[in-house]
Amino acid sequence: MNAIVVFIDQLNAPGTLSGTTLQLLTAARGAGEPVAVVAGPVEPLVLAELGSYGVSRVLNSEQAELGEYLIAPKADLVAQAAATVSASAVLVENSAAGKEIAARVGVMLHAGVITDAVALTHDGGSLVAQKSVLAGSWTTEARATSAVTVVSVKAHSVEATPAPVPSVAEVEGVEVAFAPASLGARVVSRTPRPASGRPELDDARIVVAGGRGLDGDFTPVEELADVLGAAVGASRAATDAGWISHTSQVGQTGKTVSPQLYISVGISGAIQQKAGMQTSQVIVAINKDSESPVFEIADFGIVGDLFQVLPQAVAEIKRRRAES
Repeated sequence: MNAIVVFIDQLNAPGTLSGTTLQLLTAARGAGEPVAVVAGPVEPLVLAELGSYGVSRVLNSEQAELGEYLIAPKADLVAQAAATVSASAVLVENSAAGKEIAARVGVMLHAGVITDAVALTHDGGSLVAQKSVLAGSWTTEARATSAVTVVSVKAHSVEATPAPVPSVAEVEGVEVAFAPASLGARVVSRTPRPASGRPELDDARIVVAGGRGLDGDFTPVEELADVLGAAVGASRAATDAGWISHTSQVGQTGKTVSPQLYISVGISGAIQQKAGMQTSQVIVAINKDSESPVFEIADFGIVGDLFQVLPQAVAEIKRRRAES
């Protein structure tokens, strides 16, 4: 069976795999035999979780504290691990870091690189990646002609499911020949972003996003997000106006999200915004303008004043939870 390398960089605390990683492992299992490559030591809890998702082979390197460096040494690790197992494909997260790793690994392995994939299949001996393009209007298929394919997969494009028959995962070390230039740029300090208590936008199952209609007041959006356990997103108009950080921007020039539920609040739904959220499983739109383009792609639409609709929704959710 074809070996599909999955690079695991970030772990949740305390030492568990992130939801995005579990999705990658599920995607890999559907296209071949998943092989995990871990940056750093592998704890027993992580090893057991990898086995439950069908991973029997885990490669890692403790030759360098990779977290102290930039992307380059991680790419060295992935490329050399992929060569060790004769991988037919390498899967990484669709984040900025993941795409940089994909590009570097592609050069090292002379491999074709496909980004923004939403599904993977195996057809006639080659890996086929599906992509949602033109703001979700079309689904295309892409495949590389090289021996190895490197793919970055969008979060929440694949539902994470454990393997029907768990594997016994075993760790084997990889002797990585890190290029001197790879270890030339070291991270000397980090400043953690203030914790909001909400999930990260890229990895959230529910996103509540606000736009120009909020007129600078994101309080109703944040209150709804908090009762739903959701991340807060925004349109470019809202971030450009300084109402919320640019890290919350969803759209063609911001982040692309694919949550199970996306609630659009006071956003017209221009093509640039659609490009960042149209692959969401369920879209709910709230806007006082019944002609807003967002209603064309919404599964459910509410025409009304968001400053009346959102507080009512929050109150009803709280009431039902109190009764249950």
